[in-house]
Amino acid sequence: MEKYNDTQTKSRLCAEVEAAIGRKLATPKDFDFLRNQIFSRLHIFISATTLKRIWGYLPDDVSPRRSTLDILARYLGYIDYDTFATGVTATDDELSSNPIMSRRIDVEEQLDPGDRIRLTWQPGRVCDVEYRGSNAFEVVASQGTRLKPGDTFKCALIIEAEPLYIDHLVTGDSAPTAYVCGKKSGVCYEPLPPQ
Repeated sequence: MEKYNDTQTKSRLCAEVEAAIGRKLATPKDFDFLRNQIFSRLHIFISATTLKRIWGYLPDDVSPRRSTLDILARYLGYIDYDTFATGVTATDDELSSNPIMSRRIDVEEQLDPGDRIRLTWQPGRVCDVEYRGSNAFEVVASQGTRLKPGDTFKCALIIEAEPLYIDHLVTGDSAPTAYVCGKKSGVCYEPLPPQ
């Protein structure tokens, strides 16, 4: 049996995360709080629904992805889930040595429908989007960009400081097209509070 399927180690991970944030995870607001704490510390999104499944708040027979357990272990100061299982903590250099991993959003895995994100890129472009599910987004506000409120598009991965490639962009009555945001300087992102 693989280490990440070990129920005892996952239970210990959950208990240590609760100790680190100083609260038991028992309500939807608790899981939103943890999600925001993880983003603040690691700049990584984890879906509140995924967290609820790991804690058993939502019934699910599917084992969590290894990458999700690695993120929770990193939140506690470990390199990954394996080092958490063995009790070896990471140094600051080790935690920061994987910049792409810590600055990306795997949309299907890390976002829940209704989540909002602010995308920014140079020069002075700002675009607030709401995740609709199935890799689909809707623009809810924009400034200085061709993307306008009501536009929709699909995107599966957002990597900070890299161009954002979107597909099936629908603007008004136009046919779906592809579009690149932040082609020269890349795109930055941050979560927006729920509506």
